[in-house]
Amino acid sequence: MTASERTVDRISEHYVEDAAALDPVTATYLGIAGHDDRLPDLSPDGFAAREELTRAALSRATAATPVDERESVARDAFLERLGLEVELSDAGLARSNFSVISSGLHEVREVFDLMPQEGEEAWANIASRLAAVPQAMQGYRITLAEEAARGRVSAARQYAEVADQVASWTGQRGSAGNVFTNLVAGCEIDGSLRQELEKHATAASRAVADFGLFLSDEMEPQGRDVEAVGRDHYALASRSFLGATIDLEQTYAWGWEELKRIEDEMLLICDGIVSDSSIDEAVAALDADPSTRIHGKEAFRDWMQELADRTLAELADVHFDIPEPIRRIECRLAPTNDGGIYYTGPSEDFSRPGRMWWAVPDGIEEFSPWREATTVFHEGVPGHHLQIGQTAYRKESLNRWQRLMCWVSGHGEGWALYAERLMDELGHLDDPTWRLGMLDGQGFRAARVVVDIGMHLQLEIPHDNPFGFHPGERWRPALGLEFMRQHARMDDAQIVFEVNRYLGWPGQAPSYKVGERIWLEAREQAKARKGADFDLKAFHRAALGLGSLGLDPLTKALARL
Repeated sequence: MTASERTVDRISEHYVEDAAALDPVTATYLGIAGHDDRLPDLSPDGFAAREELTRAALSRATAATPVDERESVARDAFLERLGLEVELSDAGLARSNFSVISSGLHEVREVFDLMPQEGEEAWANIASRLAAVPQAMQGYRITLAEEAARGRVSAARQYAEVADQVASWTGQRGSAGNVFTNLVAGCEIDGSLRQELEKHATAASRAVADFGLFLSDEMEPQGRDVEAVGRDHYALASRSFLGATIDLEQTYAWGWEELKRIEDEMLLICDGIVSDSSIDEAVAALDADPSTRIHGKEAFRDWMQELADRTLAELADVHFDIPEPIRRIECRLAPTNDGGIYYTGPSEDFSRPGRMWWAVPDGIEEFSPWREATTVFHEGVPGHHLQIGQTAYRKESLNRWQRLMCWVSGHGEGWALYAERLMDELGHLDDPTWRLGMLDGQGFRAARVVVDIGMHLQLEIPHDNPFGFHPGERWRPALGLEFMRQHARMDDAQIVFEVNRYLGWPGQAPSYKVGERIWLEAREQAKARKGADFDLKAFHRAALGLGSLGLDPLTKALARL
């Protein structure tokens, strides 16, 4: 490298280019053009190549000297993120981690949702990528089998649950149908390309179905019986999701206190809905009122789109600076029925907008706007869409890696949860039922702190816990499920999925509430420093302008604002 190429920005941007070439799925997710016709190599050699790229870039950035304060922030973020990737690899987790929500299989399945579907070139890319699915699945089999031979496996339940997801994706059960053949059915191009698409969709479906059998027949019997990952694994995973080191026992205790505080606040609202009612009684009354319900998935999607559009228009140029390219968000129904709502960012050139997706579980046809308004704020504006879209737009102050590749769950999910609370502060939750929905979501995230840390560290349930829940017992999955059923007012299938997710993705679930906590602390510290000069809009502009950061680098950077 020349001297000009040894700057932090150039090292980071070279890394983006090289990583996109080695991982075309990530390239598509980030909206980097030119890679949509390929899949990554999921064999051990493919993982090794990506790991070597990360180590080399980390070494170069470690030796680089930032040219200014802006590059200092960029360097801190780059070293923190890539350093943790190397730690995860060294611990044997990068290749073997496998769960109901995160794996190489999920990446291959989900990438087709983001691909353009207009014109012959777009469909030719889809055909080529579908044709690559069998080889990708074969390579991934070899990787998981080799890791299992070294004793590196996930819990048996995770393999079993993903095998069940595969049955849904490939049309063997459920109402969603086959995601691959459904995708091709939307193509309006005839002739040889159409024939290729149908052939490759069938082959891709068969390869994924066979992979599901591999999970059931070979991986599940080798999976761990104990689902708790233990302290060492959990501490590393927590740092990866937060970009910070936290006191796990203190955070566990805080989760109990925070859940009690939130539910006490909810009870005050519930009393105005049904006098002297419990939370569950007030929720039941709301759910029994036809005026608080929307029937049909498409109707609910349309309601979400209208609220997302209206909120964006009301906040733009008033509370937030929202660049024109991100004043568009799409609400979509996902092609699967796995459950969950999630956001995908815009492409690098903004030709693909940011999108809010909902994978509606089988059988759900009734929806509660009072519950989900806060979800729209979380996934849309001022949540993920504002945060991610604005970061992608800021070419003048953020390098390409910061804009496109850097994502820290504690920062991003913490901001989105902070955004839900902010909407209450800004007067957008004057309807008490909508405020109840926001608090319900906050309580759900606090309960996840308790359950996630408690189950994976197998902690003791406090004798004096405020809910009288199994005092003195040790956490186990059955108790996690029971606790979430008591504190999450949602469909039971979603609760079961949530607990399975925590067990397979240790450390991720607490990142929402822990991240929000750090965002709130940073705001209070800024208020104390600036006094009467503190301006909330200016604080948000400066904070979001830093891009995504680990929470420790974020705290350090915000202290300098």
